[in-house]
Amino acid sequence: MTKTSVFAAVLLLASTYGLAQDAPPAPTVRKACDDLKAEIARRLDAKGVVGYSLDIVDKGKQTEGKIVGGCDGGTKSIVYNRAEASQAKSADAKKPQ
Repeated sequence: MTKTSVFAAVLLLASTYGLAQDAPPAPTVRKACDDLKAEIARRLDAKGVVGYSLDIVDKGKQTEGKIVGGCDGGTKSIVYNRAEASQAKSADAKKPQ
């Protein structure tokens, strides 16, 4: 093999690799906030978590709690808040058995 053919092969390989890297990202799935909120609540309930709230807020809004999900195409966030011990007991008492 000559130096020219090796160089051409390397150049061809490098250019194809570059094209593969420029591929557009896969589209994100737009999930409804109520559906995602219900899914997160099911997961928390299955783990035995009690005394919490999940709130849907505009993305970037200042809020207390931990952001646990994004929905409506990234325009909204779902925020997890842990209730105080006294609120958790009253919330548990109100849950249907």
